[in-house]
Amino acid sequence: MLHIINKSPMDRPSLDSVQRIAQSGAVLLIEDAVYAATRGNAAATKLTELMARMPVHVLMPDVEARGLADRLIPGVNGVDYGGFVDLVAEHSNCQSWL
Repeated sequence: MLHIINKSPMDRPSLDSVQRIAQSGAVLLIEDAVYAATRGNAAATKLTELMARMPVHVLMPDVEARGLADRLIPGVNGVDYGGFVDLVAEHSNCQSWL
């Protein structure tokens, strides 16, 4: 399953929910959720723990729009829009966490 998160971890508990519930698959952070993938933020430890279980991807156009490209946590995979489509096609199910 592809878990798609679009809200900032400071705004909504979506990342916490995925960390608690998801057992497998991959995570894609889009829109304001990309803040979770930056060094030094409150959610960085949670995201690093999640990365031990499944790959974490960020939508790079959203990262770049927020000026965060040089602050990504090592191991987070950046994807473009084509990569977003590839992730959706690779997974039989997608869950958007609101």
